[in-house]
Amino acid sequence: MTDAHTTPHIAEQAGTLLLGGDLRVHRLGFGAMRIVGEGVWGPPRDRDEALAVLRRTVELGIDFIDTADSYGPQISEQLIKEALYPYPEGLVIGTKAGFARTGPAQWHKLGRPEYLKQQVELSLLNLGVERIDLMQLHRIDPEVPLADQLGALVELRREGKIRHIGLSEVSVDELSAARAIAPIASVQNRYAPSFRQSEDVLEQCEKDGIAFLPWAPVDRGEMAAPTSPLASIAAEHGISPVQLALAWLLHRSPVMLPIPGTSRVAHLEENTAAAAVRLSEDEVERIGRFLS
Repeated sequence: MTDAHTTPHIAEQAGTLLLGGDLRVHRLGFGAMRIVGEGVWGPPRDRDEALAVLRRTVELGIDFIDTADSYGPQISEQLIKEALYPYPEGLVIGTKAGFARTGPAQWHKLGRPEYLKQQVELSLLNLGVERIDLMQLHRIDPEVPLADQLGALVELRREGKIRHIGLSEVSVDELSAARAIAPIASVQNRYAPSFRQSEDVLEQCEKDGIAFLPWAPVDRGEMAAPTSPLASIAAEHGISPVQLALAWLLHRSPVMLPIPGTSRVAHLEENTAAAAVRLSEDEVERIGRFLS
């Protein structure tokens, strides 16, 4: 198994995709939700470790970081700026807006245009950029017309404050409705080897060349345990079940861009080493059948 300690820029071995048709990124990113406090609220328990994780991310060759205004709230974006600004050439940062936070583990959909515009302005400030590479609607607010929600982002894109627009947790029909309003560069739905309810959305993204960002790509509780259903296959490769799960995702589709998150450098290095794992078509199919 290739070691992230001794292989510079190991994330490059995951291959690349074009995000929005013009941003080439490696297909293994980093999700920055876990670098904040418990319940995705407040500062991290270990600030120095959180900053070290972000800096190590770039050293490993990861050039796509996913965050959101609601992580902290705002703290994740601020930590990214503190750790990495001025940003290295080629680093793409995607963020999200559409959730109001009222406390730890409390999330409320809020898609009013004025709110979304406010949050984009805050993200620009917190990240220290003039334009956000990828601004994702964190959730569709059922109380607000979709055209109004996306319309706010389209307006900001015209102003040069957003480069690309993405969606999170949508169905095929919602994706189709959104694409009638604005070009969509990415979809971020929950997806993992053992959680594939968005299979139809992934297939639609693959058909249309839309990046698919699976959040929670690894269930560390089930997948990392000694009794993990992936343990025997992982042992054949001399890797962990977590690494096998990420490798399976990378092999599953060319538009897949997993964004595993962690607050520890050791876990980051373990996750990123999955970029070097090679599976046969038979193994990919075998794992898919085994976990279906």
